[in-house]
Amino acid sequence: MSAHGDSLRITAPPARGAAVLGLCVLAAVLLVVRAIYLQVVDRGFLQRQGNLRSVRVIPIPAHRGMILDRNGEPLAISTPMDSVCADPEDLAADPAGIRRLGQVLGLDAAALRARVKANAGRQFMYIDRQIPPAEGRRAAALDLPGVFLRREYKSYYPTGPVTAQVIGFTDIDNVGQEGLELAYNKWLHGVPGSERVLEDRLGRVVQDIELLRAPRPGRNLTLSIDRRIQYLAYRELKMAVQRHHARAGSLVMLDVRTGEVLAMVNQPSYNPNNRTQLQPRRYRNRAVTDVFEPGSAMKPFTIAAALLSGRYTPDTMIDTGPGWWVVGGETIQDVSDFGRIDVSTVIEKSSNVGASKIALSLSPKALWKVYRSFGFGSDTGSGFPGASPGWLPLFTGWNRIDQAHLAFGYGVSVTALQLARAYAAIADGGVLHAPSFVKLSAPPKGRRVLPARVAHELTAMMERVVSPDGTAERAAVPGYRVAGKTGTVHRAVPGGYAPNRYNAVFAGFAPATDPRLAMVVVVEDPRGEYYGGQVAAPVFAKVMAGALRFLDVPPDAIPPRQLVWGGRRA
Repeated sequence: MSAHGDSLRITAPPARGAAVLGLCVLAAVLLVVRAIYLQVVDRGFLQRQGNLRSVRVIPIPAHRGMILDRNGEPLAISTPMDSVCADPEDLAADPAGIRRLGQVLGLDAAALRARVKANAGRQFMYIDRQIPPAEGRRAAALDLPGVFLRREYKSYYPTGPVTAQVIGFTDIDNVGQEGLELAYNKWLHGVPGSERVLEDRLGRVVQDIELLRAPRPGRNLTLSIDRRIQYLAYRELKMAVQRHHARAGSLVMLDVRTGEVLAMVNQPSYNPNNRTQLQPRRYRNRAVTDVFEPGSAMKPFTIAAALLSGRYTPDTMIDTGPGWWVVGGETIQDVSDFGRIDVSTVIEKSSNVGASKIALSLSPKALWKVYRSFGFGSDTGSGFPGASPGWLPLFTGWNRIDQAHLAFGYGVSVTALQLARAYAAIADGGVLHAPSFVKLSAPPKGRRVLPARVAHELTAMMERVVSPDGTAERAAVPGYRVAGKTGTVHRAVPGGYAPNRYNAVFAGFAPATDPRLAMVVVVEDPRGEYYGGQVAAPVFAKVMAGALRFLDVPPDAIPPRQLVWGGRRA
């Protein structure tokens, strides 16, 4: 320090300056070393971290296989849809954008804002799923931060309620939930692919980098259903249920030679394309899940057991007078006193007394074995989800009144599909086939349950049912010989049977000379008219007539006025 001059000068020690300079040089060296390390040694780590902020692996959706009818007409189609997605953190930074996005998509802005806030911390959320592509493009055109589109697929059902309970439906992820969509989900469901892409800060794909896995579309499924017959059956059953103010109804039509299901409809139905505010009870396929007592529609199988026993022929006489019979303290009644009639007339007139007397003359085991051989009380093998095996009690537990009741269809429970299958076996000369919902390439072998002779005798008896003297004249189809049987069954209620509530049933097949189609019609709890011949038989006639025409089945009955003798018409 010097006292001379106008200013005070401080002189720093040489060692301190050198230290500061050294520290500066060291810092520069460290920065250079760190830069070299990051750019050369740890370059892969930095690249990965950068990629995490711009490179994504995104799924490539695979469309579901189509479901087709036997003629190639579509019953279920996988249609492309757009889903609006977002990065919640990016979108939350633009409240005005959230409001505009809600307006475009028809969503409540406050609710959307709350959803975005609730997903804070995540990198992905759905804003709106499976919307039409045009609507998706309007959302994308807003150019909002973090908002982007993802292509998905949604199942569409061209036939709507006509095939609803058979086809079923898929959920929002295109996974089968009901019906054949569920049963064949693995077959129909595609396998999504994936690719690595480069996205900009708004989440938009700007470059495809690498295909990681190609998508594999689902496989098409061709059903046995004939869409033409299905439409006709749906229309006629719906009209009958409405006309008779019935609770519900089911109809099943089978190809008797193969067991293929050509038509299966239920009422009430639903529209699988719009399932909002829909009761789940409408989803189920009543024809395979719901059981009922078949009533007199069971009598042909009782008579089959009688013919197989060798003790009866179609001409064997049975005394049904005076129109009632007391068994085990209970009275079995006919609608009138038929007196002494043969076995064929027992079927034609639907005599409960006659059927009961025949059944009680047979051993319980023999009767049970015949019922069981036709598939009653066992699974049909159709593979339909939720199918019921019905119920047939074991013969060791029967008493006399149980055996009498079984003879005319009480105390046994069947589904419409089971009953149609059993009638198809009679129609096919005594051969039972497993029902198939899938179109078959060749007729299956089947299992013989009746000698052809007995099947033909039963057919002749059931033809008399569809005559002016039988119980189902209204089941007649012009130009064709029809064989069938009515059933009018008291509905079971807690504590017994309702005295004034019934199920109306008709089961039959045509043409009787060379059967092609078997059908069962069940109308539950009709009001007013309730006999099977009044309610179910007309539905059978209309649907059978149309189906025979669609399939070009030649007539086998010549109207009397067309008969020719000596070159002249009668």
